[in-house]
Amino acid sequence: MSKSKMVKISDISKDSDKLTSVAVEDLMPLPGDFEDKEWDEIPEETREQYACILDDVNILQIPLPKTTKEEEELVNKFINGMRKLFTKEDNWTFLTMLETTMEYCAKCNTCSDSCHLFEASGENEMYRPNYRTEIFRRIYKKYVKEEPLSRWRNGDVDLNWRTVARIGELAYRCNICRRCAQTCPIGADNALVAREIRKIFSQEMGIATPELHKSGSMLQLQYGSSTKMNKLIVRDNIDFIDEDFSEETGYEFKTPWDVEGADILLIHNAGEIMAWPENIAAFSIIFQAAGISWTLSSDLAAYDSINYGVFYDDVQFARTAILQAQAATRLGVKKIVLGECGHAHKALTVIADRVLPEPLKIPRESCFPILRDIVMSGKIKFDPERNNFPVTLHDPCNITRLMGIIKPQREIVKKLCPQFREMNPHGPFNYCCGGGSGYAIMSRNNIPEWRFKIAGRKKLSQILDAFSDCRGSEMEKYVCAPCSNCKGQIRDIFKRYDLFEKEQLAYGGLVELIVNAMVDVNPGYIKWGEEY
Repeated sequence: MSKSKMVKISDISKDSDKLTSVAVEDLMPLPGDFEDKEWDEIPEETREQYACILDDVNILQIPLPKTTKEEEELVNKFINGMRKLFTKEDNWTFLTMLETTMEYCAKCNTCSDSCHLFEASGENEMYRPNYRTEIFRRIYKKYVKEEPLSRWRNGDVDLNWRTVARIGELAYRCNICRRCAQTCPIGADNALVAREIRKIFSQEMGIATPELHKSGSMLQLQYGSSTKMNKLIVRDNIDFIDEDFSEETGYEFKTPWDVEGADILLIHNAGEIMAWPENIAAFSIIFQAAGISWTLSSDLAAYDSINYGVFYDDVQFARTAILQAQAATRLGVKKIVLGECGHAHKALTVIADRVLPEPLKIPRESCFPILRDIVMSGKIKFDPERNNFPVTLHDPCNITRLMGIIKPQREIVKKLCPQFREMNPHGPFNYCCGGGSGYAIMSRNNIPEWRFKIAGRKKLSQILDAFSDCRGSEMEKYVCAPCSNCKGQIRDIFKRYDLFEKEQLAYGGLVELIVNAMVDVNPGYIKWGEEY
């Protein structure tokens, strides 16, 4: 066994510069000729300012304590926050599942075989899903529950500032995809533990990743979008998209705004407007062609389905969810429909059910069943031959595993894509893209290296295996990834390994495939090669 893998739970508190490292030679092999260089060093400026004592990467910026008093404050704030997690008053949203995970885990490590990070890292012990949870459990039993003889009954952990700093950073070595929870015989949720640790650091200690907090949820509450676009800028951009794609497609359409009494309030991930405007246009084309009664809203936060609080902070989450529900209530729409954004699905449906007051619990649905109904209705004429290239489907974790939305998107691609093939495994057993829980927007220091080498490694392997019969640059291939976060991660992986050219890979959403096959639209909606 590589020394980098030999990490014990008791090592978490050690006075050492680094707990572990993932050696390049230990990484899970990829199907093909791929090379990974050694890890870039964390910049000296970062190491001098923040606790970089876990592994090869720094994600959570925990200020490096300078004095014994600061060390004690770090520990005390963590314990205070941890105690709040286990009270109904402070954590009614997740307390039951958290207690179940703390009390009933059999430590069978069935979860390990399900984790793409554990596999991709070459089975480094730090990435075993139960490694972080067991540390947290021992602290809980000893300091929060105060069980008699806890150190002998449950195992001991020396609770010092290094323990706290490392467990905080460990919470950001998880995509929160919850594949481990699905696999667990009793439903223990190691991903939830990672998320709740993040919550302690944000809500109790004021420490969060800048991408999720300062440049994410705070901008959304201030401007209405994490992209820093206010409603005037968003409307101008949508007008331009309407004009540009009406001309390109030969199909004239107009996106409606603030229509009172419409059946549907559609909420996009605003990142699509900037990075993938073809997705925005595709929804407008499809809904108009199908005669759907729908609208966008220009109210604060209602034109951006992003809710980064779902990854790290309940308070930030609730503030955004309430604004989105209030906008729908003011317009008097029948329901909210979420566009292609996986974490927005989770945020405004599953989690918002535990947070929104009854007057704001307007029906909230995924776009995929509606799109399926439109495609199957016969209202729009399609030519599947326009999509006659190899297509595979990526399943966003929060849509498939969490919500069970699996068949609608498959019915669409099977009808419109003659060369569709599944990844293995797929549906609720899918693997995360590697950008889940916020990583797709992180490019600080050497974080992208972690996203490519470890977090996204299994998904890249799946994609290449799905196209095993047509590898190389001779044939164009399309990865359907109906989630903004997933598309960002997949785009960056393809760039990292030069797969746009070497494998003629393209990626995009589901609605682009639908429009690409519409008879009333000019051919060539999906772009390839240099056009792409």
